[in-house]
Amino acid sequence: MKAYVFPGQGAQFTGMGKDLYENSALAKELFESANEILGFRITDIMFEGTAEELKETKVTQPAVFLHSVILAKTLGEDFKPEMVAGHSLGEFSALVANGALSFEDGLKLVSQRALAMQKACEIKPSTMAAVLGLADSIVEEVCASVDGIVVAANYNCPGQLVISGETSAVEKACEAMKAAGAKRALLLPVGGAFHSPMMEPAREELAAAIEATTFSTPICPVYQNVTASAVSDADEIKKNLIIQLTAPVKWTQSVQQMIKDGATLFTEVGPGKVLAGLIGKIDKEAVTANA
Repeated sequence: MKAYVFPGQGAQFTGMGKDLYENSALAKELFESANEILGFRITDIMFEGTAEELKETKVTQPAVFLHSVILAKTLGEDFKPEMVAGHSLGEFSALVANGALSFEDGLKLVSQRALAMQKACEIKPSTMAAVLGLADSIVEEVCASVDGIVVAANYNCPGQLVISGETSAVEKACEAMKAAGAKRALLLPVGGAFHSPMMEPAREELAAAIEATTFSTPICPVYQNVTASAVSDADEIKKNLIIQLTAPVKWTQSVQQMIKDGATLFTEVGPGKVLAGLIGKIDKEAVTANA
């Protein structure tokens, strides 16, 4: 079975999508439509901007989404997903690709999500850290033992888990992780504590936007971050998408479930090859490709 996976924030690079824009009339039309919807020329930043400009939250999330979704649309008849999944922001790309969301609605939600997250990040100092070389259960135990808000946020692959929360709590947790035998525990250059209780204000804001958006029955199941299981019901997809901002990304579990359910080829659609790398670490037998 063909599984298509869509990357999240962090996969961006200067020049992303430029070849699509120049070589496909459909891609050019969609990119220009996106400029109008967003109210600024995101294509100028994607194609010519600096790494710093691309890192702005209001730019990063729509940019990665656009690259993924437009690339999927240019595949035409070759794009026949039997299951999809996206990492964090990538879940929105996956939902447009499988027909649960329209291109325009998906882009509007991603833009609102980015701005809501930016606001939430400014309320209190918060951050994320990558923990390498510890079992998930030990990472969870250490987080639970630290004073303040710090939680497991991204289950990326066995031995690679990202934690998220108040800056002071994350720093304390990093020291405790090293003491528990972690190979590394290092702070990440991110704007705030994504996929943690610190995102509650953003979740509330995005919930209203998601509730007001029409979702359709998808052409194939989406393996959502929150449940790590196949979902095809539009109302359930909505509910899980609302929870996503404050809940962990169960990427390892999602990939394992997709393989159990018959995935034989994972094709990454979007900038970079991060997910293909993680999938290879989750299951050494997994076959991966890039669109």
